[in-house]
Amino acid sequence: MTLPPPIDLTAVLMTALLNPAVIVVAFWMGRYADQRHKIPVAAFAAALAGSVVIYIAVRLGMTGPAQVGRAAAGVFIAQFLAALVWAYLGYRLFPK
Repeated sequence: MTLPPPIDLTAVLMTALLNPAVIVVAFWMGRYADQRHKIPVAAFAAALAGSVVIYIAVRLGMTGPAQVGRAAAGVFIAQFLAALVWAYLGYRLFPK
């Protein structure tokens, strides 16, 4: 029985950090947050949207996101942490 190759952590982090859906949704929802307690909610929604975009990309046959398929939980957590930063920036710098 052969073991699967290890997951490239750089690919996991780059997939999470450079996902445009995470950036747009987190920043947009952060702008509309009227209390700072809503920033984690915005980050969770952005991470969920980012996971949907990755799922669609894999289903369409794109090879980049397919490499991190086994690390879905790691990608989600990294997206959530990145989205926290983007939501805070939207909340702090450009409030509605």
